[in-house]
Amino acid sequence: MAAGCSGDGDKGGRDPDRPKELATQKLTWEECPAPSLQEGPGTAPSPLPGGARWECSFMQAPLDYADPGGDTVELALIRAKASDPAKRIGSLIFNFGGPGGSGLTALPSFAKDYESLRTRYDLVSFDPRGVGRSEGVECADDEELDAFFALDSTPDDAREETAYQDGLKRFAEACEENSGDVLPHVGTTNAARDMDLMRQVLGDARLHYFGISYGTELGGVYAHLFPRTVGRAVFDAVVDPTGTGEQGALGQAKGFQLALDNFAEDCVRRGDACKLPGSDAKEIEGFITGLLAELDKKPINGIGDRKLTQSQATNGIAQALYSKEYWPYLEQGLDEADGGDGGLLLALSDSMNGRDQSGNYSNLQAANAAINCVDDKERFSVEQAKAKLPEFREASPVFGPFLGWGLISCSQWPVPGTWDHPDVSAPGSAPILVIGNTGDPATPYAGAKAMADALGKGVGVELTYRGEGHGAYNGGDACVKRAVDGYLLDGKVPASGTVCP
Repeated sequence: MAAGCSGDGDKGGRDPDRPKELATQKLTWEECPAPSLQEGPGTAPSPLPGGARWECSFMQAPLDYADPGGDTVELALIRAKASDPAKRIGSLIFNFGGPGGSGLTALPSFAKDYESLRTRYDLVSFDPRGVGRSEGVECADDEELDAFFALDSTPDDAREETAYQDGLKRFAEACEENSGDVLPHVGTTNAARDMDLMRQVLGDARLHYFGISYGTELGGVYAHLFPRTVGRAVFDAVVDPTGTGEQGALGQAKGFQLALDNFAEDCVRRGDACKLPGSDAKEIEGFITGLLAELDKKPINGIGDRKLTQSQATNGIAQALYSKEYWPYLEQGLDEADGGDGGLLLALSDSMNGRDQSGNYSNLQAANAAINCVDDKERFSVEQAKAKLPEFREASPVFGPFLGWGLISCSQWPVPGTWDHPDVSAPGSAPILVIGNTGDPATPYAGAKAMADALGKGVGVELTYRGEGHGAYNGGDACVKRAVDGYLLDGKVPASGTVCP
């Protein structure tokens, strides 16, 4: 899957001139096509306000930065040029998280939220190595993935434990068979180095950056590696860089439980308008855990001939908690599942897993596994994971078992991990605005302070958003938007400790 240099093809072996060629390569920008199956469903991106069109290109980067004269990997980019060229600052590079999410599909879909930023920046995003159109990691086929995601991922006995481990092993073996040459090279450190090469190729002296969710971890690693080239940067929905993979999973259990608590309390406040049984939040959550327990015993009808399993239902609930806008779908999906129709919860789970209505999977989860497993050094046995389950159940009776058993997800992976946690210390960097959302389920609020502290004094500038959902800038709060736009557009750094709204 490794590509040759743009224009020259694979030169074979090492080329001592290649690093210089890569830093000075000229990109050819063309009209963007519709997403590939690897990127997910959709059509070619629509024109922006004023008729501006999206442009796409490919950039070559070293497959292995320890051997920059060796093979290269092809990275896909997308951009929309600044609407006020006379006041243009440079490029603003986005990473929307995952890891494994396609920037080529995400940036156009959220573009209206960033229109104010386009006045002074070319908006740029990319598919990181191993993702989507950038030498996307390939694992199992669609039919195999249907079976994999339907597995009982919270096994109750030896038979179910064996089935779950066998499924993880088959998945890992398929990834190695189909993408073994790139698996060692898809980690976050290489992605950060790709961004610095991208900065040079785009002609920017500094990297102006907007990272969301996992994109904050990627941005933090970039700042650690290249502190002197950090420009104006914003981290939103912040990953705690100080925790291990286990601590991150436990934090997510608590975060999703908090979001579920908030959903249930909102349901109670609406009284008879709420379709779910229970006079208080605890009773509603009891109904949900009871429903999941029944699904563990017997899946129900889902979509077509596919059933809704307990694992898929839990996954679908989690997906709906990413945004308060999805809460009505969660309420409806739970109500329908209680009546024997699991279609809506299964559709939500499919969305989380990157499956479209035709049964095609993007490589979202394949890339997610590949990046996480090459980053994270931890490898848990079944016995070690089982010993952690009580703590995870205490954190969340709904999500704890799911995330606790998830600790073994890299145990069969063919490539060793890199770190216990990333180093994001960035002395000498320009200020980085770090935004924490008090109701964020996937990246709990405490991660923002941990990131700001780890970046270092004078670098991490913390802003709190008291809201719901994953992330803050796209939540529509005017206070957050003023703070972010004020920094990115005018260089005005808000006071650390600012609270919105």
